[in-house]
Amino acid sequence: MKKVAIGIAAIAALIGTRAVAADMAVKAPPPPEPVTAPFGWAGFYIGANGGYGWKDPTVIFSPNDVESQFSTCGGGNGGTCAPPASFSIDGGFGGFQGGYNWQFNQQWVAGIESDFDWSGIKGAGTSNFILGSNTGPTPSNFAVSQSIEWFGTVRARLGYLAADNLLLFASGGLAYGRVKESVSLNSQPGANHEFAPFGYGCVAGANCFVGGNATTELGWAAGSGIEYALSSNVSVRAEYLYVSLGRSAVDVVAQSPFTQPNAASFTAAFSRAAINTVRGGVNWRFN
Repeated sequence: MKKVAIGIAAIAALIGTRAVAADMAVKAPPPPEPVTAPFGWAGFYIGANGGYGWKDPTVIFSPNDVESQFSTCGGGNGGTCAPPASFSIDGGFGGFQGGYNWQFNQQWVAGIESDFDWSGIKGAGTSNFILGSNTGPTPSNFAVSQSIEWFGTVRARLGYLAADNLLLFASGGLAYGRVKESVSLNSQPGANHEFAPFGYGCVAGANCFVGGNATTELGWAAGSGIEYALSSNVSVRAEYLYVSLGRSAVDVVAQSPFTQPNAASFTAAFSRAAINTVRGGVNWRFN
């Protein structure tokens, strides 16, 4: 009887334990991890940019008439040819851009972009030489300057996605810009540069000859960069861009009471107005 009682007690305890377990709440499984959709680059965007540009232009001087030739490269009255002037231009710029992207798959993006920047890229230099005069050889110089007042581009872009939100790209296309140039011939005061025998020169001093122009030039641009998406709408970028505009020449004409319609003059031929640029920017994407 004692063994039977012990067995009945054990069975009752087991039944009670199962009943309590059945009454306990079942713990819910953890929620699945959210799935993040790949970042999409397709669509329109606008943004702002700013950076720094630089280049080393060269100017070559040529006499345009018998008088200018005689008093410089002709060696008249001790004159010498004016050597080329090489100098640096540099400065900051800033503006805006906009474009459209097409995303073909998870690796490749193509698009078109246009930008416009106001520029403070400028610089000046000199070319020292001897100007022959009726009073003898006179130390003189051509003072030159060049500035890029503004520029813009319209470029195709092709990009590779190193990650969903990291775009490596190259671009190239049309460039345009406003280029301003000036030249003056400055000579030692007191000399008399009448450019014998015709007398179509000037009285020596500052701005003995002057010339300048401001033109809108066309060219091309190419470069590469990296763009990183901070969110589905905002991205930041860094870029190198080479902007090559046209060549130009300035007529530098004698300024004097003796000046005639066919006054003595020089041509200052500037090398191509081209700049290296590095810039950063931010874009807002509409999606």
